[in-house]
Amino acid sequence: MNFSRRKFLHLAAGAAALPAVSRTASAQAYPARPVHVIVPYPPGGGADIHARLIGQWLSDHLGQPFVIESRPGAGTNIGTEAVVKATPDGYTLLIFDGAATTNATLYDHLNFNFIRDIAPIAAITHGPLVMLVNAAFPAKTVLEFMTYTKANPHKVNMATPGNGTLNHLAGELLNVRAGLQMLHVHYRGAAPALTDLLGGQVQVMMATVPSSIEYIRAGKLRALAVTTSSRLEQLPDVPPLGDFVPGYEVVGWYGLGAPKGTPAENINKLNNEINAALGDPNLKARFAEIGGTAFFGSTADFGKFLTTETEKWAKVIRAANIKAE
Repeated sequence: MNFSRRKFLHLAAGAAALPAVSRTASAQAYPARPVHVIVPYPPGGGADIHARLIGQWLSDHLGQPFVIESRPGAGTNIGTEAVVKATPDGYTLLIFDGAATTNATLYDHLNFNFIRDIAPIAAITHGPLVMLVNAAFPAKTVLEFMTYTKANPHKVNMATPGNGTLNHLAGELLNVRAGLQMLHVHYRGAAPALTDLLGGQVQVMMATVPSSIEYIRAGKLRALAVTTSSRLEQLPDVPPLGDFVPGYEVVGWYGLGAPKGTPAENINKLNNEINAALGDPNLKARFAEIGGTAFFGSTADFGKFLTTETEKWAKVIRAANIKAE
């Protein structure tokens, strides 16, 4: 999930400028040293941006650096497994997204069970994916896209950042619901997929808003629809895909977790601080700028959400017979 360098630096600078809260001398011990936040994706994408924005807030308000580390690979499983195996003391955390709820079904022999081995801390934001075509593609609306694709079966290439990703599942759901036959072309991450979409090697992609909004605003990519049931404030002229394909809805999100067994007081402290961050007007505006809506809730709320999402996507993956490659 690539992101414009100028926007990334702007957001990082904005995060650093968020107001800090002074700490009293009697502050609790945690965190007493730097905390490492593992991002299971390459730098510069949506997960990385979320990690840096929320990490900066936590650094400012808890008095210790929250160090962001990128460990991409194997559909996020490399970074996730590193956190699963880490000491459960609150000093190694995981930023994650919907891949956490799909990989359990996609992969037959994982060395971990996400629901069992990762303790949910807090959701951060939720938002739609956006259906994009390159500027040269003849369709300018969803209806034109569906008409063209039905007339050209297996000739419209759908880019995704990986087999079985939420982006892929969103596209396959559209294939099923709309009777399309888009050809799946998967990449090792969103950045190369977006590069080929920009270059015209592929024609369509279900992308995250953080990774694509600058290309949309610059006119380099055309947004046909968002995957949520309502329009996005940042893209008010882009309709919901469900307006054309009844019942269609896919929501992307980001959250934070820790190894199972991490002390409850550390998890609760982080949850409280993240919920406070999401209520801060400055940080809320930063997330809104890249298409994210604050996703408030307790650790229990987030845990229930993860279980529900895992069960929902398991049905889709099995029905479509999708397997990780």
